[in-house]
Amino acid sequence: MSTLALLGIGAGSIGLLLLLIIRWQVHAFVAMMLVSFLVAFATGMPIGDIISTLIAGMGGTLGSVAILVALGSMLGRMIEVSGGAASLANRFTQLLGPTRVPIALTAAALVLAIPVFFDVGFIILVPIVYGFCKAAGVNPIKFGLPVAGIMLAAHVVVPPHPGIVGGAAIVKGDIGWITIIGLAICIPLAALAQVVSGWLNRKGYPMLPTTAEQFAAFGNSEASTATKAGNAPGVGTIMALILIPLALIMAGTTGATLLPKGDNLRNVLGFIGSPIFALMVAVGLAMFLLGRNQGWNRERTNAIMESALPPAATVILVTGAGGVFAKVLTASGIGAALSQSLTATHLPLILLAFIISLALRAAQGSATVAIITTCGLLADAMAGGGYSPLQVALLTVAIGFGSLGLSHVNDSGFWIVTRYLGLSVGDGLRTWTVLTTVLGIAGFAMTALLWVLVA
Repeated sequence: MSTLALLGIGAGSIGLLLLLIIRWQVHAFVAMMLVSFLVAFATGMPIGDIISTLIAGMGGTLGSVAILVALGSMLGRMIEVSGGAASLANRFTQLLGPTRVPIALTAAALVLAIPVFFDVGFIILVPIVYGFCKAAGVNPIKFGLPVAGIMLAAHVVVPPHPGIVGGAAIVKGDIGWITIIGLAICIPLAALAQVVSGWLNRKGYPMLPTTAEQFAAFGNSEASTATKAGNAPGVGTIMALILIPLALIMAGTTGATLLPKGDNLRNVLGFIGSPIFALMVAVGLAMFLLGRNQGWNRERTNAIMESALPPAATVILVTGAGGVFAKVLTASGIGAALSQSLTATHLPLILLAFIISLALRAAQGSATVAIITTCGLLADAMAGGGYSPLQVALLTVAIGFGSLGLSHVNDSGFWIVTRYLGLSVGDGLRTWTVLTTVLGIAGFAMTALLWVLVA
């Protein structure tokens, strides 16, 4: 089949996928599986190979992703229920002082966003944001906008979040390098989120009546009950649960970079620095430290961990379906055709990666789908380009930042943020959409600068 025909099928498959998800409201998992079948048939893939290709795509993606998402969800849920998020926010506020509450909350949000999914983490912090805003006599958007912005930035580029982990699995990116780069860029982005949010908040925005009613209600969750009772875990405990697995992962990456292959120390560091082992350590520590602090018995701890799995199951399935779609794009020859065409444009691959991811994000709303689809489209180009592990990680992070921008009405996160901050749709587009786009472009700019330095 000609290159033009393959590219036409690839473009048509993306268009159909977007129609199914956006126009006809088909679940992303079903939509990606259906389109994967259609692409296989359209490209003439032997009928005997189609099912095995789909299974290989699902299994290859979820081999590590399912474990990481499940463990990350359990860790985040235990931190949530124990009241650890409130402890973190309050401690940061004490350290930085009451006059720097927005900065303190944004710093706490960045740390909390590492193990906790964006929507869950933001909802956890909403009562805390409300409380501080009520005390300061300001609108929740003043403190809540930068909090939401940096949490979403971490969600799209820092493992163990599903989009970046699934994308890394498809392009065989090093999770350690992706973690180091993602965190390093998110730190200055937190400061930028403060500056941009302050500029966007230079004028007042009327609060929606429903949010105005909620604004008075503070602290009716299980987590806030633990905080009020005075038995929420200390900030040192929460920081340890977040930083220990990060330290283990970074140790593994450092060992793989500095030590020769076959070295015993490198092998040991590689084992303890694997994301699966690092998160297992964190979950084990959380069971002991948080469970003992809260007085949870084994049944209670198990129930809390189990409650994290139903929401994670949908994320895992969508991520796996993205892996199926990516595998079909590769096996059908579409990936190779796109790789050849991209090479002919002479545009930098890192720029194309960002633009494709940003376009997909704007079109269908899901950052996870945008990351995984872009990685599937560019997997052949990345594999055949002779790139180092560090360069592959930078390309993956660039794709992640592409999925950060242009959050609007087709994104569930848009509605979560605007609802809790009391913004109308128009005001949400003027603030939240602008903030995510600025952060995405800035994150990509810093990634591109690193790309130039290591090239």
